[in-house]
Amino acid sequence: MPEQNPTYDAIIIGAGAAGLMCAAVAGKRGLRILLLDHADKPGKKIIISGGGRCNFTNLFTTAENYLSRNPHFCKSALSRFTAADFLAMVEARGIPWHERRHGQLFCNDSARDIVDMLLDACRDGGVEMRMQTGVRSVAQTDHGFSLSTKHGDYRCHKLVVASGGLSLPKIGASPFGLKLAGQFGLPVVPPRAGLVPFTFTGGDKDALQALAGISLDVTVRCRGSAFSEAMLFTHRGLSGPAILQISSIWQPGDDISVDLLPGRDIGEELARWQGGHPQAQLSTALATMLPKRLVRLLCNGVIRDGKLEGMTQAEMQNVGAALHNWQLKPSGTEGYRTAEVTLGGVDTDALSSKDMQVKHIPGLYFIGEVVDVSGHLGGFNFQWAWSSGHACGTAL
Repeated sequence: MPEQNPTYDAIIIGAGAAGLMCAAVAGKRGLRILLLDHADKPGKKIIISGGGRCNFTNLFTTAENYLSRNPHFCKSALSRFTAADFLAMVEARGIPWHERRHGQLFCNDSARDIVDMLLDACRDGGVEMRMQTGVRSVAQTDHGFSLSTKHGDYRCHKLVVASGGLSLPKIGASPFGLKLAGQFGLPVVPPRAGLVPFTFTGGDKDALQALAGISLDVTVRCRGSAFSEAMLFTHRGLSGPAILQISSIWQPGDDISVDLLPGRDIGEELARWQGGHPQAQLSTALATMLPKRLVRLLCNGVIRDGKLEGMTQAEMQNVGAALHNWQLKPSGTEGYRTAEVTLGGVDTDALSSKDMQVKHIPGLYFIGEVVDVSGHLGGFNFQWAWSSGHACGTAL
């Protein structure tokens, strides 16, 4: 006869990347683990990531790839379970993978391969899983914690919160973890959308809308940080890897600086054009370097069109300077609807960097995106999920 209302060694709330990893590791150690999630399926964010192929880690992962009020917090977990360690799991499973630019690793076939790998590891460890089981309340007891759900009450000695952040509400993201942190008196760094497209209003929106579909490699700068990748013009504003990266640095009211032709001396190239085609228009020369629609926009305000013949060397250098430092002021971002990650979260000052345990509440842990550790684009956020989940799973 099944045991009624058992007490688990640990209950993990959230069957995403961090929760699945933590459960698999703890289950392998012989612990009695229950994994709960309000969603209907586990690993939803994994499945849709990377265009369905999951950018599951990055070979060049370091602490410098993360944003946090305490930039040192992530070092311990990342050093004890590395990108190479997760790749070893992938290869042992026989999942075919490939490397793209900047050390990004993707599945050849499907992101579901990663989810299935983690689910099988959980099953091998005897992990019990309850989907569509939202947690209504959590209370601390003399021997751990009690949880109330619509399917009944559960008890555990230790509780792990891996409920994720606020990004992508369409797949079930919620503020549950942050509210629970507040219930237990933990400080929370105010959350906001990260790795998210920019939006514009008024004339800027209309001007950029005319460029929708254009993509080019640029360098984008803001607040002393710079990212060199592709930028995409959209009907709402700007997107693409370079923009997503800088969006995590940007604050409302900031300008961003876009170098449209990084690594090129535009003034020198224009001087060569002047020597060979003195009657040519500046816009004609620039159209050999940049998309014509973009050149038309730039000549309507950023620079002034005219014949090359009448331009001085200084004027050509000024054109170059303007195109290497195109100033734009986003009105905002698309928000959590399309954000790939949530910035902010449970303040790391409240947690142990070794095992993710709350310092003043033994047995309570926070891991993954709910913590104030957010990675750059390119597999770093998944690696934080694996590393923080592993650190916690080995300590339960």
